Amino acid sequence: MRKLLPLLLAVTFASGCGLMYRQPIYQGNLLEKSAVDQLQAGMDQRQVMTLLGTPSIRDPFHQDRWDYAASERLGRTGKPEVKTLTVFFQEGVVTTWEGEYFPEQDSELAVQVIRQFGPNLAKDKKKGGR
Repeated sequence: MRKLLPLLLAVTFASGCGLMYRQPIYQGNLLEKSAVDQLQAGMDQRQVMTLLGTPSIRDPFHQDRWDYAASERLGRTGKPEVKTLTVFFQEGVVTTWEGEYFPEQDSELAVQVIRQFGPNLAKDKKKGGR
């Protein structure tokens, strides 16, 4: 018991100090590169929402602008990196888009989820389920 106590204390302190691995934290809209590549001028708002999903920011004072914001934070004390893809509409039709997004994170997260939880989640996504 006496030999086990120092080991338990060392593990407890090490985990509290951030020496243990902390996975990256992603929040917001992670957009697939293939979806953004399909974005075209002339699409209506419904088509954009089907392609990219619901925008994270839809300003009631600027109905002609949708913002897809996402952030990534590495580690416990890392500063978040925020990227925003903005789609501009005129009379409900896409005119232009600009900004950045995390193109590779969505596919990487999908692979990690399949490894951790099994292939059933990926099958549900393809069928239009959760």
